[in-house]
Amino acid sequence: MPLAFQPHRLVEHRTADVVADIGELAGLGDLHAQNDTGPPPAVASNAAQERRGSRCAAAGVAAARRGRGVCVIGLVGGMLAGAVAAPWLRGAAARYAVGYGEPAARCPGCGRGLLALPPTGRCRGCRTAVGARAGTVELAAVAAGAAIGSVAGWPVVPVLCWVALFGVVLAFVDLAVHRLPDALTLPLAGGTAVLLVTAGLLTQRTGALTRCLLGALLFLAVYGAMALAGPMGLGDAKLAPTLGALLGWYGWRTLFQGWLAGFLLAAVWGVVLLATGRAKAKDPLPFGPCMLLGALLGVLASAG
Repeated sequence: MPLAFQPHRLVEHRTADVVADIGELAGLGDLHAQNDTGPPPAVASNAAQERRGSRCAAAGVAAARRGRGVCVIGLVGGMLAGAVAAPWLRGAAARYAVGYGEPAARCPGCGRGLLALPPTGRCRGCRTAVGARAGTVELAAVAAGAAIGSVAGWPVVPVLCWVALFGVVLAFVDLAVHRLPDALTLPLAGGTAVLLVTAGLLTQRTGALTRCLLGALLFLAVYGAMALAGPMGLGDAKLAPTLGALLGWYGWRTLFQGWLAGFLLAAVWGVVLLATGRAKAKDPLPFGPCMLLGALLGVLASAG
């Protein structure tokens, strides 16, 4: 049967198509509106976190650069301070390198006092060789200054400088005459105590001061017992409380590390001397330099 033309049906289909097109356009419009107003909340949150992470990373890099700058400045400053102090340290090491009860040494050539000596180790008046080998005291002073300057901060840096000044002199005196004189160990202990108490009060670290006291007593007991038993000298026992107090400032772990490092260094040094024929099994071994270097290594390990 032939179909009759129905205009109203055509109008209905056309109207439906137009409505569908309008719906699609409305969806696109919503999508564009969403794009105009910014990313979805999850995407925005991730972007904000990335920005914060970038800022934190940049701040960390800047802080690391500042830290390296301070470290380099301290390193160079410590080396310069060691070089400046070296002539007086060399003179002091030569003066105190005498036997028990003997007066301070003087130049054997002209009798001049040994206040400060040049790196050559020769008297300024008569050019007579005095004390340690040329350049050795200077090298030790510069190395100690560099080590301390690279890690020390306020207010403990005066304590480390004080110990380093006396430590260099004590090490060379012990190497020369196998003794640590009271004229050096007692002022060292008194000055260290005053400076540590000052540092503790300035930073309100009363717990650290208690640990310093206990560390000093512990070292005194250990080294004192060993001195009474024979292996150690009384000078080592008098030096021990100073090093125990200094290491105690940094913690019990540092205290143990510094103590252990001293004995390990002494053992290695003894083996080297025996292997090279420079010492015999019954020869005395100056333990003061090992104690001082072990304490320095403990401080460096703690600060690092």
